[in-house]
Parts: sequence; structure tokens; C-alpha cells
Amino acid sequence: MMKQKVLIFPAGTEIAFEIHNALKYSKFVELYGCSSISCHAEFVFKNYIEGVPYPSDPGFVDAFNKVIDEYGIDLIYPAHDSACLALTQAQDKLHAKVVTSPLETVDTCRSKTKTYEFFKDEDFIPRTYPSADDIDKYPVFCKPAVGQGAEGAMKVTSREELDLLLSGDEQYVICEYLPGDEYTVDCFTDRNGVLRSSIIRRRERIRSGIAVRSRIIPLDEQVKIIAEKINSKMVFSGAWFFQLKRNTSGEYRLLEISPRIPGTMGTTRNLGINYPMLTIFDLLGYDVDIINNNQDILLDRAFISRYQTSVKYDKVYLDFDDTLYLDDKVNIMALAFVYQCFNKGIPVVLLTMHEKDIYDSLERFKISKDLFAEIIHIPADHNKSDYITGKDVIFIDDAFSKRKDVHDKLGIPVYDLDMIESLIDWRM
Repeated sequence: MMKQKVLIFPAGTEIAFEIHNALKYSKFVELYGCSSISCHAEFVFKNYIEGVPYPSDPGFVDAFNKVIDEYGIDLIYPAHDSACLALTQAQDKLHAKVVTSPLETVDTCRSKTKTYEFFKDEDFIPRTYPSADDIDKYPVFCKPAVGQGAEGAMKVTSREELDLLLSGDEQYVICEYLPGDEYTVDCFTDRNGVLRSSIIRRRERIRSGIAVRSRIIPLDEQVKIIAEKINSKMVFSGAWFFQLKRNTSGEYRLLEISPRIPGTMGTTRNLGINYPMLTIFDLLGYDVDIINNNQDILLDRAFISRYQTSVKYDKVYLDFDDTLYLDDKVNIMALAFVYQCFNKGIPVVLLTMHEKDIYDSLERFKISKDLFAEIIHIPADHNKSDYITGKDVIFIDDAFSKRKDVHDKLGIPVYDLDMIESLIDWRM
């Protein structure tokens, strides 16, 4: 298989970051990120394009094709429901293949109203109310007719509360109250229409419609039947998912279906099932096998900080004691930075007052001496500032007194251990 240039759009969503995580180590893929506005993607994608129009803008297709042609893009991976629909609708005009299901499937799934109508004869569809006058008891569960995840979904406890909700411009689907646990079922259907994988995870904590705590659980027979019924009635290409919630009787009811990668699919990916990669292989006509490690996995995530600084350096001076190792263990962040410098051709000088033989200690921690351009072992009563040369250099040391001496005498940037994270380049 030739390496495929894959463009993820929009690149700043949690969906995009999951696709990026799934594909960034593949030798078969060269990743590109593309966004309409400034976003976190510039800290994630080594190849990043910004400023294309929104898919709803009149000039979107021409501008997007310009990006496709300039970078030689082979595949476009949608990373938002609206983008998925817009790109699928524009497929015949685009100069690259969209990783998507057929338009009829994408269009139906984009609307809860259309989805519920499509499956109206199935017992897993929640009871819905055409209007507020049809409701016989409260609470009810309301969800935007066009939306994604749990975003905008809410419990409504009275007619007054419902009237206020419906008075805005947003269109809602009103259905029976679903008080039970919420689940996502990650699925993969191959190009022959065979449902090859269904993995269920419980959404244990949700923020802004995204599951930030998700746990793999055993797939019970009822969920398996629902997955097979959906797959038999809709045409999918590759990865897709659906969400369920239990009603007051404990029965599963469908919330939504989406023919794309969910943002928390990393839970399933770490079982060994890389749905984004499987989808690409299948799209290109390759037969695939699936390995499932069948282990218990709990995903829990929070914000991650990535940094952009103005510092420029062509050499690094690094301390050893309590810096490259800490509490008698290798400092993984510091060592990662050393390897980053190695990859970029930036020399790292180990500048140490280590009391023992530094080479023996490096060997004890299994750190190769060849990682360093130079190892300078100085007496404890000397100043490290006397051994640092060069203009565009930085100094990393856990000791404040050493950092202050270097900063005051040489005027170069100095870093404590907690600051190394700002030097890490996460882009791939």
C-alpha cells in the first residue's frame, strides 16, 4: 500500500484528535490538519493548514480543492457531523476521496427526526411526542433535532419549562425520559456490509456533550441485536457508532447514530481495534482482520496543555541529578525532550556535578552516553555558568541557585523541571 496523504477536517475537534492519535504512527499515512479558524490543531499537526472557508460558505469547494491539489491529498477524513454531511454532499466536486458512508446514510443520521422515522417500527426507538400537547407525563427528554453527542440534550420537568425551551430557534425532538446509564457502541462495517465489530462502552462522565470518562463493558445480546438491525437497514462504510440510554424500565432506547469516528473511540482503539485505520484499509479495497485484546479499559481525560514559546535554541545544557533522573527513577519527560533534540539535530550537553562516576550512573539508568554531544563533569564548588558557551542556548536544572546564577550571568533562558513541558513539540 502506498502512503496516503490524509487530510482531517476540521482539525480542531476532539474527533479530529482521536483520528490523529489513531493514524499518527502509521507508516501508511501522512497526516494533514485543516481548519477554518485558529484552534488547538496547530499544536497537534505537523502539517497544518488554516483559513479555509466554512463548508456552508459559497467558495468552500474551490478553496478546499486548492488545498487538496497543493498538498496532493488522497483522502479527506471528516471530523464533525456537519462537515461529514457537507463533504459527502460535495464528494463529486472534490479532488480527493471522502472517508464517509453513502449520502443517504449520512443525511438520515444527521437528523434525529429522520433517524427515528427511519427506524419507527423498531422497539429500540424511544417514544416521541410531536408537540407539547401530546405529552401525558413529565419529565421528558429533549435533544436538538440536529446535533451531536449529548450536546444540548436535557431533562425537562414541566410544560412551562418545555414552552420556554421551544420558544427559541432550535428544533428539538421530544421523547420519553431516559434516566438510565448512557452507552456508546463503536462499530465497524466492511465494504461487503458485514458488521465486523461492535464494542460497547458506558459514558460515565460527560462534559460539553463529550464522554470524558468511558468504560468498556461486555456486549449483551440486546445491544448486539440492535447493532445488527441498524447495520441491516443502513449502508455504512467503515467506522460508525450509535448511542443508547436506558428508560425507566431499564430497556435500551436509541439516542442517535453517526457514520463517523467518535471522539472517545480511543477506548476501543486501545483494545487493539483501530477503527480509523481499518476504515482506510477497507476503503482502499484491502481485506482486514481484527484483534481484540478483550481487556477491561477505563478512559478518563481532562484538558491537556501544549505550548508555543518565542525561545530559539541550537544547544541545550542539561543537569543530571534530580533532573534527568528523579527519586531514583528516569525522568520520562526530561528524557523525551532529550530524544526530541536528538531527532531535530540539536546537541544536548550533560553538565553535572554528580558525586559518583557519571558513566556508571548513566549505565545504571540505561541512558546511553551517546545521546549527549558532550558530558561535562565539574567539581561541586564550580559554577555551571563558567562552562556554558554559545548565544542561542538554554539551561535545564532543578536547582534554583544554579538557574539564577546562569540567568544573571549569561542572560539565557533557564528551565526548572515543571517547565520542560513547554519545550515539547507534540506535532506529528
